[in-house]
Amino acid sequence: MKKFKQLVKIGFKSLLLLSFLGSLAIAGVYFYLAPDLPSTAVLKDVRFQVPLRIYTEEGVLLGEFGEKKRQPVRFEDIPEQMVKALTSSEDSRFFEHPGVDYQGLMRAAWVLLTTGEKAQGGSTITMQVARNFFLSRKKTYTRKITEILLALKIEQELTKNEILELYLNKIYFGNRAYGVASAAQVYYDKKLETLSLAEIAMIVGLPKAPSTYNPIANAERALLRRNYVLGRMHTLAYINDETYEQAIAEPVTAKLHRQTTKIVAPYVAEMARKHMIKLYGDDAYSAGYKVITTIKKPLQKAANQALQQALFDYDERHGYRGPIQHLDWVGNASPQEWQKYLTKVTSIGPLKPALVIAMEEQRAHLFFNEEKNGVINWSNMKWARTYLSDNRRGPTPKTASDILKIGDIVMVTQTAKDEWRLAQAPTVSGALISLSPKDGAIRALVGGFSFYQSKYNRVTQAKRQPGSSFKPFIYSAALNSGFTAASLINDAPVVFDDPGIEAAWRPENYSGKFFGPTRLREALTRSRNLVSIRLLRSVGVKTALKYIENFGFDTAQLPRDLSLSLGSGVVTPLELARGHATFANGGFAIQPYFIKRIEDARGEVIFTANPPVVCPLCEVTPALHVNPGIDEETLDPIPELNLAPRTISAQNAYIIYSMMKDVVKRGTGRRALKLGRQDIAGKTGTTNDQQDAWFVGFNSKLLAISWVGFDDPRPLGNRETGGRAALPMWLYYMEKALNGVPESSPEQPPDIITVRIDRKTGLRAHSNTPDAMFEVFRGSYIPKRGLKADDSQQIDITTPDTEPLF
Repeated sequence: MKKFKQLVKIGFKSLLLLSFLGSLAIAGVYFYLAPDLPSTAVLKDVRFQVPLRIYTEEGVLLGEFGEKKRQPVRFEDIPEQMVKALTSSEDSRFFEHPGVDYQGLMRAAWVLLTTGEKAQGGSTITMQVARNFFLSRKKTYTRKITEILLALKIEQELTKNEILELYLNKIYFGNRAYGVASAAQVYYDKKLETLSLAEIAMIVGLPKAPSTYNPIANAERALLRRNYVLGRMHTLAYINDETYEQAIAEPVTAKLHRQTTKIVAPYVAEMARKHMIKLYGDDAYSAGYKVITTIKKPLQKAANQALQQALFDYDERHGYRGPIQHLDWVGNASPQEWQKYLTKVTSIGPLKPALVIAMEEQRAHLFFNEEKNGVINWSNMKWARTYLSDNRRGPTPKTASDILKIGDIVMVTQTAKDEWRLAQAPTVSGALISLSPKDGAIRALVGGFSFYQSKYNRVTQAKRQPGSSFKPFIYSAALNSGFTAASLINDAPVVFDDPGIEAAWRPENYSGKFFGPTRLREALTRSRNLVSIRLLRSVGVKTALKYIENFGFDTAQLPRDLSLSLGSGVVTPLELARGHATFANGGFAIQPYFIKRIEDARGEVIFTANPPVVCPLCEVTPALHVNPGIDEETLDPIPELNLAPRTISAQNAYIIYSMMKDVVKRGTGRRALKLGRQDIAGKTGTTNDQQDAWFVGFNSKLLAISWVGFDDPRPLGNRETGGRAALPMWLYYMEKALNGVPESSPEQPPDIITVRIDRKTGLRAHSNTPDAMFEVFRGSYIPKRGLKADDSQQIDITTPDTEPLF
């Protein structure tokens, strides 16, 4: 007994000594590691790596750039069941321990002593936060001790809810998803608040081993992990028996959902990405910036459809180039084998690959995948005459077998009636740009048929000849030099034999005909080339180029000869849009822009666009732009306006607008009459050999330009003019863009008079002149009777006997 007491006494003293030595060791470790411990204060101001996101003006996602998909959320936005699921499975004593669960550590120590393995780490959620924010994942004793010390420190500085918020936003869930909000989107395409209990359990179970328990790669193991989480919730009485049984019975529905954009505008998104990289470098991909563009969702959607339809129309006019591939063995193969080959063919824009598996006399049966089949009816394939060249097609098909064969892999597109139509990826290219003439805000932009097929942005990068769509700038220069819309120029053959030209230049009109003395209004309406050439010769090339600078063109890039009058220079669609906006807005120079504002990860605005704005009233009331008034929606004071400079007179812009309205009413742009509007002005453009086709059209609120051509310039084919190839694209777009929008023509400026003139001679008409019309003039110019004709000069008009009509 005495010996036993001595043993107890020795044991007790040994225990005290060990405790003392242990305390000294812990203190030593602490003082050794403490100086190197990172400051946990940074957790109060964490900036997660969040991708760059691009939005429309309405806030609809256009694009996302960045390696890590993350959508940080506040704790109050995290479902309560998710918190319970997490703590049940990862750290059941989270709300009780001070950051370190000593019971868990003792269990981990016991496993280490009995097995020699470090399999069970005893980490709490707080310790995982410490590790994820400050430490590596390498398993060492020093790292574990540091992790414990940091966890204790974190618990002193943050609340439990703040720690959970950090954890649930930081942790990795597989498939590039960081944070619970991103995981909900990637696996279920849902918001957090709409997840079911089973889906919450599946997501919560992922961080332990994102690859092992991934429901897409390993549904069986993921199901086991999900049910373990549900079981823990049930054991801890967070859910009752009925809820548990329902959740356990729910099948695995997780699929890989990429962050889908609600509107397709990849060319705009790429423009925004390049701009942000230029400003912020690689930080743009991870700092959580939001770029809000000037793009309008419905207009961008209309522009996408308009360009695709116009290029399909062109393609169908020139014939079917045959299937992508033909498989001879289809009749003896299984649907699984069909699918294997189909997966090798990628979709292009609205085009989807399909396999022809059966034929009837006037229909073809399609296979898309094991779950989906379809049919092409005769009405949706009869266009497919064989392509021979851009100007030749084969005979008209009589039956479906003249076009397709069993085993053909073809492209199809879905019509507005939800029918499948035979189609093909267009070889021709196109572009469409639409902007506000008031301030240059780009409302829609499509740089090509498919960004993923070609990233070349034809709106901003393609330098093409504008053809006759450039003529309004020449006519504007003529008005500025004293010509009027009623001035007569001789439309007659002309030959230019210039030493600088290898051969004599014999320009002619598109029709090949000549019409004699022609008023400028009529010449622009009918797009008479010879009148434009003589007009430029009268104004002078140097004078015209100097004047054309008013429209924002770099005249150093334009020809310095008479071919300028026919649009032989090269411009981008964006540059042409900026130039024509001056006519649409009454004479002001605007600067096209597409970024409205930029926000940081906290939602604070770090950039707001301040473009030059057209304000005719500010010319009358100069103080108006300093104090424009109150915003009717926000009731906030409107900031001082950045005024767009006037570069041409209001009268000049009004007269050109009036002349371009006639292009639509009775000239080469007559197809635009389908809109049923009286406020549309426009101009077609066609270059030599129909290599480029253009249409520009606008009212005072919205401008759009469409272009069609091959990237490697070559003829589009016979009769593929601006009015046929490009105008329909513009029309498809404007039908939707202006639907329900009130008409908006420019107001007639002061110093404009309306005079009755002889339609044939351009002279001031007498009251009894039978063939007379009204024309608009600057008030300082009074048309006169009498001719002084030179076939290369303006025809002057002398004083009439009667007074002008106003």
